[in-house]
Amino acid sequence: MSTDEDLPGAFAGVLLGLNRLIRRRLRQGLTGPRLRGAQVELLRLVADNPGISVSAAARELYLAGNSVSTLVNQLSGAGLIGREVRRDDRRSARLLPTPEGEARLRAWQERRTALVREHLARLGEEDLAALEAALPAMRRLAESLQEEVTA
Repeated sequence: MSTDEDLPGAFAGVLLGLNRLIRRRLRQGLTGPRLRGAQVELLRLVADNPGISVSAAARELYLAGNSVSTLVNQLSGAGLIGREVRRDDRRSARLLPTPEGEARLRAWQERRTALVREHLARLGEEDLAALEAALPAMRRLAESLQEEVTA
């Protein structure tokens, strides 16, 4: 299979399918309200970058500012992130994860890791070696995609 043939479509399809299946499996047994993809992305971003502004979050997520403001309101209402108004500019707020938001992310990440670990354990050594060998190339692909988006 070459890059001119089926590899790009097959690769993208497998990644999309894996992400969808992992999300579906993780939804089972969740406590609390279900978060949509964009909400989880924003919560992750805020947890990784405490104090980020709404405009910076919008740039990072490639979303319109008003879309991020809506997500902030939703996550704030759910008690997962907080807003700290800047003293020098009352129109600007820093976004911070709440302890509940951090706990929710941590629980989700632990469940995701356990789920993937369980299913990787079902694979043979040859498949595991192939997946491990593919990781550096997948990281380079992700970096290439990220560079293109930020350029």
